Amino acid sequence: MNPLPMVLSTLRADRRLNLMLVILVMIATALGVAIISQERALKQASARAVDKFDLIVAAPGSITDVTLKSLFLRPGAVELLKPEVVRQVVAEKRVAFAAPLAFGDSVNGDPVVGTTRDLVLHLADGHLAEGRGFENWEEAVVGQASPLKVGDTFQTSHGHGPEETTGGLVHASRFTVVGRLPAQGSPWDRAVIIPVEQIWKLHNLPTGHAPEAGPVLGPPFDDAYLTGVPAMVVKPENLAAAYGLRNLFRTETSTAFFPAEVLVGLYQVLGDIRVMMTALAAGTQALVIAAVIACVIVLLRVHRRRFAVLRALGAPRAYVFACIWLYVVTIVATGAIAGLILGFAGSYLAGLFVASQTGVALSPSIGLQEVSLAAVLVATGCVFALVPAVALYRDRLDRALQTIS
Repeated sequence: MNPLPMVLSTLRADRRLNLMLVILVMIATALGVAIISQERALKQASARAVDKFDLIVAAPGSITDVTLKSLFLRPGAVELLKPEVVRQVVAEKRVAFAAPLAFGDSVNGDPVVGTTRDLVLHLADGHLAEGRGFENWEEAVVGQASPLKVGDTFQTSHGHGPEETTGGLVHASRFTVVGRLPAQGSPWDRAVIIPVEQIWKLHNLPTGHAPEAGPVLGPPFDDAYLTGVPAMVVKPENLAAAYGLRNLFRTETSTAFFPAEVLVGLYQVLGDIRVMMTALAAGTQALVIAAVIACVIVLLRVHRRRFAVLRALGAPRAYVFACIWLYVVTIVATGAIAGLILGFAGSYLAGLFVASQTGVALSPSIGLQEVSLAAVLVATGCVFALVPAVALYRDRLDRALQTIS
């Protein structure tokens, strides 16, 4: 005998309650799926965000603060790397290029970064998405997500954030946008990049070049006119040079690190949070399955006489067992599949929120871990479904027939 018509009939008989049970399972599944998917997306996005920054040299202090300031362009104060160390880094023969980073200004809330043409071309892999790199002190390159367009002119505001939060101090110099970077998947997509010499000049600091040299761009810098910087992005010639330079600049006056070192620490924190949240989600799922089974047991007591009549008409006990088991499994499986979809949607929306707040572009996806989570939930439901199925399987026919439906 085919149990499916009986299963469908039971599902239709109590639509609202069955729908509520499916929603419970869906929410429990979606919670676990969203946690796993979002944690993986954060790891992938942060790794992409620092991929172009091989080695960072900065003043001694928190490398996490330096990373957040320099790579993720978060507002904050860090110690400045002394000019003599800047000079030493630039002069190193194992360095393909060393680009100083300078901050302090913004354009309509977007961060302004002072650096060199070498770093701009490095971020663009040698080819800008639009236009060209800057060639004088009054030109700028913007990130992919910047509202500024090639040909636009602008002035920078002192501080981080909109004018109302920076005191409205606007620098007199005007810049023209001449190029746009390809998408970086990081806060640099909203950055406005100008020559480091100009940002030094705007803040009344030495420009790295003698006044009589004129508006020269980039290295070689004049040692007598160098100033301190929050950090330097270093491109080593090869992997061996990278480790050698990291060891060389780990001194009392400077620190050097690979951004991946910082991410490892952040991943450990994310991993701890994920373990805790996953355990919470697993506990929630177990409670939901138990609640579903309890509701099903109560519900089937209403349909007890119905199944007893089937047995009296000749239906074997195995048929009743299959009907009940498939009924519970259908509810759990439907909720789990819907939970996968809801979990992905929740992770996607959370990714949009994180991107709007941090600039880090997240790409959540459904992978083997999420599918395995849903599969485990369904498998658990299959086991728990044995409880009501066995209960009706062992039910005495004479007592069941006396039950008033």
